[in-house]
Amino acid sequence: MPTALITWGGWNGHQPEQCAAKTAAILTTEKFYVKVVNTLDVYTDKELMSTLDLIVPIWTMSKITKEQEKGLLAAISSGTGLAGFHGGMCDAFRENTEYQWMTGGQWVAHPGGVIEYEINISNLTDPITEGIRDFKIKSEQYYLHTDPGNKVLATTTFDGTRGNTSWIKGTVMPVVWKRQWGNGNVFYCSFGHAAAELDIPEAREILRRGMLWATKKV
Repeated sequence: MPTALITWGGWNGHQPEQCAAKTAAILTTEKFYVKVVNTLDVYTDKELMSTLDLIVPIWTMSKITKEQEKGLLAAISSGTGLAGFHGGMCDAFRENTEYQWMTGGQWVAHPGGVIEYEINISNLTDPITEGIRDFKIKSEQYYLHTDPGNKVLATTTFDGTRGNTSWIKGTVMPVVWKRQWGNGNVFYCSFGHAAAELDIPEAREILRRGMLWATKKV
């Protein structure tokens, strides 16, 4: 039975505890043993970390110690999968550039706050997005600084009408990507501002497949 670790905490506006529960339910359905914790100290437990198939961080902003970061980076580099969404993975630990290098992106803005926008599937053959159509979602439309080495699977386009942002009209931004960190698979999707978004069929399916891919099961 594969083992997954979910860590939740940080800014409460992203409903980390509720998102952790939704994510754990998806993984449990996929026959994972899931450990859910509200601490980053678990990353320093070398014995536990060596047993994991997947880590899902749900921890917006906040800080991580050097020892905690080192343990997480080492686990992914050695082959443990990493999968996450929204600010819980790519707006965490803003001072830690190596963590950001591993995840493949960092949030910098969400013009207009929570809005309805469209997610466009840009890779129709990848196992994570195959058969999924473009869909609309009400969430924070993330503007991110992203790694050009990411394999982008879905995008969104900014219309430049939110606030004083006419200069970003037409900007195509990655929403879903996958990448490698050493021997580990890394998956990310930028939706997931609120736990209810994980009930949207397309969003749930992308996250489900992404987590399985990170554990090398898709």
